[in-house]
Amino acid sequence: MRAVALRYERQRDPAPRVVAAGGGALAECILEVAKRHGVPVREDPDLLQLLGACEPFEEIPVEVYSAVAELLAWLWHANELSADPRR
Repeated sequence: MRAVALRYERQRDPAPRVVAAGGGALAECILEVAKRHGVPVREDPDLLQLLGACEPFEEIPVEVYSAVAELLAWLWHANELSADPRR
């Protein structure tokens, strides 16, 4: 098992950054922290491979901007749905 965590604050960051990445126990910890904080998790093995090669706190590579933009849109939508369950 592998996992990657991203951080993106539009006012602060020019691009999303990888803040944690790893396998095994570290991946389990990343997923547990996400779950504890209500962060939706999405599986994408190809994107995981590309982001997993980034150094910690490094901005994501330009080549994955489009895929990460789709991920952020999905996350935004998931957050909206959880805020208003009538949707």
